[in-house]
Amino acid sequence: MILNDIYNVIANRRTNPKEGSYTNYLFDKGLDKMLKKVGEEASEVIIGAKNGDKDNVRYEVADLLYHLSVVLAELGLTWDDVFGELETRYK
Repeated sequence: MILNDIYNVIANRRTNPKEGSYTNYLFDKGLDKMLKKVGEEASEVIIGAKNGDKDNVRYEVADLLYHLSVVLAELGLTWDDVFGELETRYK
């Protein structure tokens, strides 16, 4: 699944920083910056949806999932943890 692939790249950047990497910029700035970006992206999804702009919503949801992946990596969680939680809720 693509979310796991993206997460793996993010986790690799955390342990093997790459100069100029936006992901490493977020890790360097810390959790507060990451959470600010999650909030910004979530707001952009809301605005795009409210405006009925499907292309914008698709783009912003992708950004939101990326930033959520960074937060998960920062906290030592994975998408499998999230999917496992969803499975326990909807069985």
